[in-house]
Amino acid sequence: MESTAGRSGQLLAISDLHIGYAENRALVERMRPQSDDDWLLVAGDVSENVADIRWTLETLSARFRKVIWAPGNHELWTHPKDPVQLRGVARYDHLVALCRELGVTSPEDPYPVWDGPGGPAVIAPLFLLYDYSFLPRGCSTKEQGLAYAESTGVICTDEHFLHPDPYPSREAWCRARVAETERRLAELPDDLPVIPVNHYPLDRHPTDILRYPEFAMWCGTDLTADWHRRFRIEIMVYGHLHIPRTTWHEGVRFEEVSVGYPREWRTRPGPPGTLRRILPMEVGAGDRGAAPGVRGGRGELR
Repeated sequence: MESTAGRSGQLLAISDLHIGYAENRALVERMRPQSDDDWLLVAGDVSENVADIRWTLETLSARFRKVIWAPGNHELWTHPKDPVQLRGVARYDHLVALCRELGVTSPEDPYPVWDGPGGPAVIAPLFLLYDYSFLPRGCSTKEQGLAYAESTGVICTDEHFLHPDPYPSREAWCRARVAETERRLAELPDDLPVIPVNHYPLDRHPTDILRYPEFAMWCGTDLTADWHRRFRIEIMVYGHLHIPRTTWHEGVRFEEVSVGYPREWRTRPGPPGTLRRILPMEVGAGDRGAAPGVRGGRGELR
């Protein structure tokens, strides 16, 4: 593990920047730390375009003392409009190399230790994907779940753009990532709490308020449901749902930190693109509230 020498500053977080939207790109242009010691956790879905990902991470890493990135599903898309047409593991490896070039910490790097206010804590960026185990009620297999979701008009664009090569399926890739990440987390020292940063929640409970519950299939895996107990997790930072809020599950704080699409954040109170403070802990009175939910139907890039 890598430790920081800084003893001040804040641990901040954001996700789902989706800077393909001009309004969201403008939010990133305005993002600034409050001190020279602030760290920023970026929990995925910066963009589906590699050039946009580079611009965002380069911009933020020039401003924050440390930037820690975990990939979302959009970064892993092989979108026909992106000049970089790498697929699956090759695309992920390309993004990891980009992060290393920019000095951004990725899931393939040693986990850093935040020893500023509220620390020390291990910050663990994760890349786990999903395995369709968050099935709709009444469904017992992936095939049943996908058929039911399609019948309701809910389907994730991953089915068209997120390729698992060389794995035979996204769920096989997920299982491999879970096994490797589990090994690394088990090797962490027993005396430090852990703050994982993953695009998807480690437990299914945050998906319970989705307006379209079928979308939960693309939101995580049951394989991580006990990780918050097994690995001394203090705070779980995630995005993907576009429902920014704080929840508590078995004594562990779950923070959804997404920006989302302009049509979503325009309806929320408060300034858009506000960075969520993870440490030192600050939970406002309204943090348990929920946004309306998301729909990932045909034609929507979810």
